[in-house]
Amino acid sequence: MYKIGDKKLINSWAFYDWANSVYSLVISTAIFPIYYGEITGGKIVNFLGVNWEHPESLYSYAMSFSFLIVAFMSPILSGIADYTGSKKKFLSFFCTFGSLAVMSLFFFKDCDTAWIGIVASILASIGFWSSIVFYNAYLPEVALPEQQDSASAKGFIYGYFGSIILLLICLFLIMMPDKFGIASSGLASRISFVLVGIWWVGFAQLTLRKLPKRKFTQKLEKNYLWKGFQELKNVYREIKQYETLKGFLVAFFLCSVGVQTIIIMAAFFGSTELELASTDMIVTILLIQIVAIFGANFFSRLSERKGNFYALRVTIIVWMVVCFCAFMLHKGIPNVGYYFYSLGGLLGFVLGAIQSLTRSTYSKLLPETEDHATYFSFYDVTEKIAIVTGTLVYGLLNAITNSMQWSVLSLAVFFLASLLVLNRLKGTKYVS
Repeated sequence: MYKIGDKKLINSWAFYDWANSVYSLVISTAIFPIYYGEITGGKIVNFLGVNWEHPESLYSYAMSFSFLIVAFMSPILSGIADYTGSKKKFLSFFCTFGSLAVMSLFFFKDCDTAWIGIVASILASIGFWSSIVFYNAYLPEVALPEQQDSASAKGFIYGYFGSIILLLICLFLIMMPDKFGIASSGLASRISFVLVGIWWVGFAQLTLRKLPKRKFTQKLEKNYLWKGFQELKNVYREIKQYETLKGFLVAFFLCSVGVQTIIIMAAFFGSTELELASTDMIVTILLIQIVAIFGANFFSRLSERKGNFYALRVTIIVWMVVCFCAFMLHKGIPNVGYYFYSLGGLLGFVLGAIQSLTRSTYSKLLPETEDHATYFSFYDVTEKIAIVTGTLVYGLLNAITNSMQWSVLSLAVFFLASLLVLNRLKGTKYVS
């Protein structure tokens, strides 16, 4: 049994990023959005009896709905997990659930089956983000406070390496399907979705075997479900007593509106708004992932020298620059693809950094407690409501203005608000 702070335990925990990040890259960011755009582009998609003239807005709303479900579920599940000591079981369940949902995307092959793509995307999103709640909640149980910045960064770095490897495999299948005996690139894309699910659930087993299982000695009461609600209520009261923690959640919410919405909709912006070719999009996404590895490591070191809040402020400023630059791009600019590559490199530099730093900063701000899953449910709910807000704003502005440029610019406002809140926060023993 490994003790907290053991390097092997930290590495095993971080390896779940290697497993699940293929969903983030291949499904959320790269191949699936491009595949969805090629299948539905310029067409009217019927979903739930409604004809959608902007299929990308339908996808945005579908993601909003999935995050709303996760935001509702995770506090309840987290409270139950802490009360029953079953974080590992919940992590395993949602990992398997999400993987199966991803694999079911194989059956989305034309506009008539677009409903399968939407429903499966919603279910996969629920599985992925619900598993992340319990994965994040393990951070204070595997790493000491002074190790948490590097441990969190290590997870994202593992994730970038793993997802790049599988993305390249999928690209070979899609670009040269005949060499693998595959009838078309479309079929190769659908096979890629199956590979993502297998990779995710398969490599996750290495993490699940090593994570500690908290011994539960309390007598399980019949109404333990309601105990989950009570735990949630108690943690909410405690959070209100910690001004820095409460303020950080506000800043994190505002920041996540921009970060997560850009991650989800970036491919649609490039392919639809700028009319870039699929190869340009893939090159940009690969560039983002590679640069993100160095960015996560750089900002982890910067936070050690200058403090978490300082490093976070720098990343937020860069995100604002990304929004303004994206607003100025349009398909009429000569060689717009090269500008998009440059913007992707800049985004990649702060992508892993801000995700890693927010997770470790929140972990450091937590009071002494064993209810890590319940506390991290607030972190997760904050992020999911932020994504709901961001994707709704993005989709509505796109539908109203018929341009994604204004949608992107609106996200800069959220980053600015986050920066202002962060500037008012006071440091603590482990965060400055």
